Amino acid sequence: MKNYNSNKNVYEATQERIEYIFNEFDNILVAFSGGKDSGVCLNLFYQYAKKHNLFNKLATYFQDYEAGYSHTFDFVERIFESMPEIKRYWLCLPIRAACSVSMYSPFWIPWNNSEKSIWVRDIPNKPYVIDINNIWFPFKEGTSGFDFRIIFADEFSKQYGKTAVIVGIRTDESLSRLSILTSSHRNQMYNYIRWSKGKNKVYNFYPIYDWKTEDIWIANYKFNWDYNKLYDLYYQAGLSLDQMRTASPFHACGQTQLKLYRVICPDIWGKMVSRVNGVNFTGIYGGTKAMGWKNVTKPAHLSWKEYAEFLINTLPEENKKKIMYHLNRLQISWEKSGYGRNPDVIKQMEKEGIVLEKTGKISKLCTKDNIYQIVKIKNGFPEDTQIEDFRHCPSWKRICITILKNDFGCTYLGCGRTKNDISRRNKIINKYKNIL
Repeated sequence: MKNYNSNKNVYEATQERIEYIFNEFDNILVAFSGGKDSGVCLNLFYQYAKKHNLFNKLATYFQDYEAGYSHTFDFVERIFESMPEIKRYWLCLPIRAACSVSMYSPFWIPWNNSEKSIWVRDIPNKPYVIDINNIWFPFKEGTSGFDFRIIFADEFSKQYGKTAVIVGIRTDESLSRLSILTSSHRNQMYNYIRWSKGKNKVYNFYPIYDWKTEDIWIANYKFNWDYNKLYDLYYQAGLSLDQMRTASPFHACGQTQLKLYRVICPDIWGKMVSRVNGVNFTGIYGGTKAMGWKNVTKPAHLSWKEYAEFLINTLPEENKKKIMYHLNRLQISWEKSGYGRNPDVIKQMEKEGIVLEKTGKISKLCTKDNIYQIVKIKNGFPEDTQIEDFRHCPSWKRICITILKNDFGCTYLGCGRTKNDISRRNKIINKYKNIL
């Protein structure tokens, strides 16, 4: 496979990126999840460090979410044990992790001492394991996983110097990841973003952003690299390459495969059912209309709007307030400000009877080939729409799907971060920006 920006294949292009990173940074910290992409990333950097005697610059960390396939934890342990020359961090900390299987809370906290009696696993007994008892910098239980990754990278940089954080995500996986890696504030040749502004800066790098899934498996075969044997079981279970995910089991992207735990890891499954509310239901109905997938249906005597209102009223008060806040914000945005849409989407919206106000303004998202005109929806959201991309046009049916997915932040509808979310994130970053 050729990469996006040259005539070289993706392996050759990645070797150039790795060389640049090792030359420019004091340290390389690989974010390792136990999945195929981060595994290949870590092997690529270990291979280069071994060839050029640069083990002193290389480190990796694994953020352990307590619940998960035993095959993943076995793989992480094999990798950590096979790379004793580098700095290793196996993090077992009570962070706030996303949870889409419960209607009572949008997050859960792994490794929290208050629920130690129902932990899915014990904390591994290894010298490189970091838990609440031996973490070397101030840590608050319930810190979000996203914020903690920033904090950890900055604290690492504070101790060891200018750091490149290696993230193994690829544009081939999803449109959202494509947007992450093609935003205008990133260096398009090496794909990095700066986090900190202190003397010892921290950067994110995405060195395999242009790899295809097939490239990952070709590399594993060609170099005889170890990999998570869970993928073999996924293959035997008939999953497609796109369905083979090793995400946290309670995360939204893992809902459809949650049922596989009952077969692959029955012992783990039994403990997971007791650990988080809603696991058993999602394991049975994940990927079905009951969880807002496929051809979701409504009661015949209700409209989609009425069904959405009914579903909202069944939610716990905290989640009800949260989803109402985001829905009101979305409605006001469509009515007052509008959104940029291309001519084909506008034409389809009008064809379906959606009353639009064409502002005549052109969106900042426009490119040479795509003109996005800002339009407003004047008479409320439609009941349903045939527009395939659900973010292009909201509807009450899609609001119902959002609720059934326990997506209280309405990300399925395209809601971005609020000012409060951004403010909270900036406070975290600013707190840790003065690294020395």
